[in-house]
Amino acid sequence: MTKVGFISLGCSKNLVDTEVMLRKLHDAGFEITPEESEAEIIIINTCGFIESAKQESIDNILDAAQLKEWGKCRHIIATGCLVERYREEVMREMSEVDALVGVGSIDDIVEACRAVMRGEKYTSFKDKNTSTLGGDRILTTDDYTAYLKIAEGCDNLCTYCAIPLIRGKLRSRKVEDIVKEAQDLEALGVKELNLIAQDTSRYGLDLYGVYSLARLVREITRATNIPWIRLLYCYPDKITDELIAELRDNPRLVKYMDIPIQHISNSVLARMNRHGGSDLICEVVAKLRREVPDIVLRTTAMVGFPGESEEDFTEFCEFIKEARFDRFGAFTYSDEEGTAAALLDGKIDEQTKQDRYDILMQTQLTVTDELNAEKIGKTYTVLTEGFDTVAEVYYGRSYQDAPDVDGRVYFKSNTKVAAGEFVTVKITEALDYDLVGIRI
Repeated sequence: MTKVGFISLGCSKNLVDTEVMLRKLHDAGFEITPEESEAEIIIINTCGFIESAKQESIDNILDAAQLKEWGKCRHIIATGCLVERYREEVMREMSEVDALVGVGSIDDIVEACRAVMRGEKYTSFKDKNTSTLGGDRILTTDDYTAYLKIAEGCDNLCTYCAIPLIRGKLRSRKVEDIVKEAQDLEALGVKELNLIAQDTSRYGLDLYGVYSLARLVREITRATNIPWIRLLYCYPDKITDELIAELRDNPRLVKYMDIPIQHISNSVLARMNRHGGSDLICEVVAKLRREVPDIVLRTTAMVGFPGESEEDFTEFCEFIKEARFDRFGAFTYSDEEGTAAALLDGKIDEQTKQDRYDILMQTQLTVTDELNAEKIGKTYTVLTEGFDTVAEVYYGRSYQDAPDVDGRVYFKSNTKVAAGEFVTVKITEALDYDLVGIRI
């Protein structure tokens, strides 16, 4: 039985594609190994969103090439966003790669493996706008948590973003298909369901003519008993009153929302082609906090966009101080081939971009410290993830922390706690991004 190893890079949406391919290979009789050094075929599901992600993908291919030269690896297959976007360059410059599989061709992963085993070079790049959505998976996340991709592609056309070029137009999955997958995941023991797409708040517009995320959440809630349902990647201009009401009234929809705003300066937002300006962003943030008590808001920011002035950046920093986002991530702008922003004047030099990034993150750290200090003495339900043998404490996440991107709650317990178990923790200490407490 041929052993196959997977390296999945980039976002959670890419991870779901990896899990679908794993299931197809398993069902076809391949042996899946978590040890790259044991794999005869290494499949690298690449990311191509920003420059650093592209470099990480290239580095992983080169690392696999070393295993191909000196280890048990015989074949390398590259899939995903980098491959979809730069297929000609990868074919021309990376001779170590034996097969390329585009984002619309993940159904062909078994044939790709069989082809390279026959000694053939293989490529498949089917239309990403007509490829199959969903599919059975082998979960690579912990048993108690899973991502559920509800749509593919994006129609927002932000000027800096290559996702529509790579992933195609918005294509929502049918409500009934998503609900069935949620039921399947619950049967596997999933207790936290994280709904994802490039823009989850746009879900259903292409199928049903209206924003349908609130409806989808209601259907999942009715059809399952999954305790935590979490919303990621909701754009501020599409957060409807119906969705806010669902977030407020549905006890199993955790009071957490990820809202990527990117900036607050109207001039920068206009050049980014973001839908809705600073007034709309402020209004949505205020409405969410007003309507949904104890809501946790996460956002993502970009610094160094072409034409971003010192005044724009100062305005952004002041907004971050005032908005007091609970969770925050940022990155520096990089030109992406084929995007409108790559052609804009007013490019910012790398040092300035890095300086602004550092200042913005330090600004947010001050906010985070203040917010965490307010949590000392409070109690939270925590989903246990494991035990730290060095610190001799358990760790997990409260509703305030999404997997992979947010902090943790470390806690002591007088009795043994299993991964996936919900416990109540009283907070006794705050670290930079994590909390410390005692199980009660």
